Amino acid sequence: MAIVKPFAALRPKPELAARICELPYDVMSSDEARRLAVGNPLSFLRVSKPEIDLAPGVDVHSPEVYAKGRENFDRLIAEGSLRRDAGPRFHLYRQIMGTHSQIGLVAGASCEEYLAGAIKKHEFTRPDKEDDRVRHIEALGAQTGPAFLVYRARPSFDAFVARKTAPPPETDFTAADGVRHSGWVLDDPADIAFVQAEFAAVPALYIADGHHRSAAAGRVYQARRAAPGGAGAADAFLSVIFPHDQVRILPYNRVLKDLNGLTPAALLERLATVCQIGPATAPQPGGPLEMTLFLEGTWHGLRFHPEPAEAADPAGQLDVALLQSRILAPIFGVTDPRTSQRINFIGGIRGTAELERLVREGEYACAFAMHPTGIGQLMAIADAGGIMPPKSTWFEPKLRDAMYCRLAG
Repeated sequence: MAIVKPFAALRPKPELAARICELPYDVMSSDEARRLAVGNPLSFLRVSKPEIDLAPGVDVHSPEVYAKGRENFDRLIAEGSLRRDAGPRFHLYRQIMGTHSQIGLVAGASCEEYLAGAIKKHEFTRPDKEDDRVRHIEALGAQTGPAFLVYRARPSFDAFVARKTAPPPETDFTAADGVRHSGWVLDDPADIAFVQAEFAAVPALYIADGHHRSAAAGRVYQARRAAPGGAGAADAFLSVIFPHDQVRILPYNRVLKDLNGLTPAALLERLATVCQIGPATAPQPGGPLEMTLFLEGTWHGLRFHPEPAEAADPAGQLDVALLQSRILAPIFGVTDPRTSQRINFIGGIRGTAELERLVREGEYACAFAMHPTGIGQLMAIADAGGIMPPKSTWFEPKLRDAMYCRLAG
């Protein structure tokens, strides 16, 4: 079963939501955040990346940065820009990006279930990033960035959501990037009970994006649970939970600084030993086991030969895993993509034109455009207790910070 908990959300006044809500803290640098927030005192980046209000070069993990975040958060609350719901409730959060639409349930996901492994992971987390989110939660007394979770879709819940989102939303705005964000409130006791009963029949939740947010909330819960007075509101973490068949995963592409001493012709000869290679019909690969290579101004199509030994390992079947094991390590000498300075990762939202630009301008020697990982693959790997290679998925659209905050003080 999946435990979901209603909570009294802290939300922006509807008419201010477009000015307050921002992209997640971890998809931009401090300099990018500083530019985005210029002239907007309501920008939530002043809470999620509060170093932008301090001197450039400040240590982003220093106590003064977290204190500034708390100061800015308190100011938004005190002036009424962020307001708290009158009582516990669920919300529905819809995002529309071009022709793609997805609607998720805004809820508290159980920290107990996370720690027990009932909320399934597919990535390793880094202690330093966990530490940062723990300090942020503790400083603010709140969770301000939601985890992006998925569940296997249920027709009965889909029908409920369709009914509840038929009326006009309470919050509705289109952000500068063109993504529309809409929110509906579920405060009727019968609706709350229905939601919880539906999710009680869901076998498991899966973390799609937000492993560090989830891990940090679990750590705060563990520390509070052992203290006098218990965990209180720290028993759950802020989540938006989507049916698996609505989410969209874009590819996570790779660019290489050099050819590891090979000439372009020699590289193509080596590649021909591990996959079929020929002219690409389009820059974007057409399906699984396929990728394209941009080299010396030309796109080449590559297709891996499936091997029986990989069939038993869901993670080993991923295109990004095959690229690593058959090409990047043996041919390019990139044995650890997490630490190598010779490789970089480009989110699919930037398109194949960005790969061409990076290579044509000489910053990189070649680029690999990937076919996106499927949500079914992600869930299968998580079900098997596996770990996906780094930079396997890029989810779009991104959830906006401050659309919903959850007090956990």
